[in-house]
Order: sequence, then structure tokens, then C-alpha cells
Amino acid sequence: MKKRLIFTNLTGLFIIGSIFTSCMNKTTNNASKPGITKQAWDSVGKQAVDLYTLTNKNGVEIKISNYGGKVTSWITKDKSGKSSSIVLGFDSAKKYTPAVPYFGALIGRYGNRIAKGKFTVDGKEYTLATNNGVNHLHGGNIGFDKVVWTADPIVDSVSSLTLNYLSKDGEEGYPGNLKVTVKYTLTDADELKIEYKATTDKATPVNLTNHSYFNLSGDPTTPILDEEIQINADKFTPVNDALIPTGELKDVKGTPFDFTKPTKIGAHINEVPGKPVGYDHNFVLRVSDTTLHQAAIVYDATSGRQLEVLTTEPGIQFYTGNFLDGTLKLDNGKPINQHTALCLETQHFPDSPNEPAFPNTILKPGETLHSTTIYKVTVR
Repeated sequence: MKKRLIFTNLTGLFIIGSIFTSCMNKTTNNASKPGITKQAWDSVGKQAVDLYTLTNKNGVEIKISNYGGKVTSWITKDKSGKSSSIVLGFDSAKKYTPAVPYFGALIGRYGNRIAKGKFTVDGKEYTLATNNGVNHLHGGNIGFDKVVWTADPIVDSVSSLTLNYLSKDGEEGYPGNLKVTVKYTLTDADELKIEYKATTDKATPVNLTNHSYFNLSGDPTTPILDEEIQINADKFTPVNDALIPTGELKDVKGTPFDFTKPTKIGAHINEVPGKPVGYDHNFVLRVSDTTLHQAAIVYDATSGRQLEVLTTEPGIQFYTGNFLDGTLKLDNGKPINQHTALCLETQHFPDSPNEPAFPNTILKPGETLHSTTIYKVTVR
């Protein structure tokens, strides 16, 4: 059965909260108690941007900006009780230059690639920005990662942040006014829950995801090759030299893409075709319906941290930081080298608008896209 986007046949009204407005004006440096705080962070162009700190009862702390919905820090304890951030990020919005590859960001309208920046909907061909060679990547030149989102009023005792954005008809070449709401919640089970919702007034492709770069050791100078990963997928989508899917769903068995059992990331990485060396592939998850299901588990033996990913999406992009080359520097000045972080982007498949056999990504007027992904961290 063909998998589809999670749509409900609603009118697409977005209800934006209007209570507790005064809480938005609270600025505090005390992030030790559960809840959410806001601080003026930086500016992008002429727009001021804020940084929100979500804290749960266990002392886990996640920082998120309304600039691109970026997760800039996620501080957790390891098995020895030492706290450190498990995601790559910076302490200033100005450091997120165009050279930074989507660290922690919300991605849209279409996460991943669309071949040659072209697709056809209802008999009309559309041309998008080509910002990845001849292809379109992650929403184009100014995707959702590079815009300032509107933050809903918040209650500072709840570790939840809702961001809203209106992507106007024609933005980056896409048809339709697309209204998007993304809700981040840090639970007391040490989960970052991300809920996506979108409606449109014209048929348009939509593929929303988060692009956090994880290093469970808490030390982003340490390669992730010894971390173990299990992906609940028996098939993946092979790609050409430009990382565009060929349209085939290929069995992982007998290939370097077999992560059906916990396997060190570096075990077969040198056998993956293409340059630079590494994984940058979509895996076809086993669960065929739209219920929340486990997609992947990553474990770092040194720190004892485990990351579990659950999603309602049919696919997950496993990326091993292949294009990190030491050019970018951490806040402490140390280089960010190849294979020192990994991404697990829950998604519909790359180039789906041009592959009719892939799960549907066309959102139509009167429908509402709903999608949920949970990143859960434990220590063992």
C-alpha cells in the first residue's frame, strides 16, 4: 500500500494562542527550574531574534532560537554525571552564516533534494532555486532555516515553544501560501518532541524536518564512527552521483547500509559509494502506517548516552557529516571535522514530487499536514 502524508480534511485554520502575553516579555538567566525562559539573543539583518531555554525536572536544558527554529544546544548528563551538549551549535546567530550546513534548523518547504529544481503539480511545471549544484536542497536559497519565525505566547512553567511561519505564494518558487506551525516540547522523560502542522491554499510539495547534528559523546571533536546505530529499515533509496534517488527501493541486506542490528557507524563506511566518504541516504522505515514508531537508536559507549528516534514519517535520512571539513570552527575555535556529528532527519523521501511510486508529499487545499518526531535521550 502506498504510504501518504498524514492529512486530515480540515479547513486549515491555525489557532494562535493569545493568552499569557506578558510571559513573552520575561527575560531571565535562571534556567535551572523546569519551564521555559526567553532572552534577547542577537539580530539577523534588521530583525531581532530571541533564544528560548527549555528545562525539565531532570535538569536537561535545550536552547532554541526563533531564527530558523534552530536547536543551538542540548545539555544532558553522561553516565558519570558530566553535563555537555550533544548537538552542534553556536552562541550567536551571526555565526550561522550560509556556510553553516543547517545546524539544528527547521527545514522546509521541502527537506532534502528535488532533482534539477523542477516538479509538476496539476499539469503545471514549477522551477525552484537550485542551491545544490543543479538540484534544489532544503527549501532553496532562503529556506525555513534562514527566516525569523513568530513565537506564540508561552507559559513559563511549561517546557514548550510554538513557532509559526507563513511561506508566501511563490517563495523560492513554490506555489501557495503555506501556513506552518512547529511545536517543540521538552518532556520530563528527556524527550524533545517536535510536532509539525501545515496548510496551503494551492497544491504544493511539503517535507518538514529538523536538521540537528548529534555527537552523543558531548565532545564535537570526537568522531562518531565508534557510535552504534540501529535503523529499523530493510530497504533504502539508492542515489546517483548528485545524491538524487534512482527510484529503486533496495534491500539493505548484504550492503554497507544494513543497520538492522546495532552496528558501529564506521564499520562499513568506506564501502559506501561516492565522495566524500559517508552516509547521506534515505532509509525506508518498516512501519507502513502513520502511527508513531521507532525509527533508529544510536548508542555511545563512552558516555553511555543513547538517542532513540520515533516518528510518524515513512523515512529517515542518515547523514554522517561527510561535508564537514574543518573549515567551520566551534565557539572555542576548534575545527569541526568530517564525521564528528550525525543527523537523523525524519522525512518523506527525497525527490518524491518526481517519483510517483514514492510516498505522496503534495499537500492540497483543505488538507492539514500533521507529523510528529521524538528524539529521546537516556543513559545506560
